Amino acid sequence: MPKMDFQPWPARDAAAALNAAFATDDLSQVMATLGTVARAKSMRRVAAETGLGRESLYKSLAPTGRPEFVTILKVLRSLGLRLRVTPAGETR
Repeated sequence: MPKMDFQPWPARDAAAALNAAFATDDLSQVMATLGTVARAKSMRRVAAETGLGRESLYKSLAPTGRPEFVTILKVLRSLGLRLRVTPAGETR
């Protein structure tokens, strides 16, 4: 498989893409988006920063992945992002 050249996403763009994915309530969409953003940064770098294995990250962040919540939090932190909870129905 040829190496793909990704460019890291600005945090604001990554956050917008992930918020849109979360809005779908579709876990596979969320995981696919999170995986895309992580690969753009470099999965090797994300693995080093989170202390998780690169191969396990690829599996966890696949559309069919079911990572532990702590894995998601570590990956988000590595990407310079964090989760924020708001009441349903609020737009901000």
